[in-house]
Amino acid sequence: MSTENRAKAIAKNIEGKIQEVVGEVTGNPSDKAEGKAKQVESQARHTAQNIKDEIKKALD
Repeated sequence: MSTENRAKAIAKNIEGKIQEVVGEVTGNPSDKAEGKAKQVESQARHTAQNIKDEIKKALD
């Protein structure tokens, strides 16, 4: 995974965790849900990039 893509995915995960906590503290279910969605998106990015890396290794 490129360093830039990994950094973006990590930033998205952190952003999601913060938003989820803010939603819990403020009692805003929308913020909480959006935070969880960002975390899922981050995990999907990691998984997709890991698959690409494994395919590239297999082809080399």
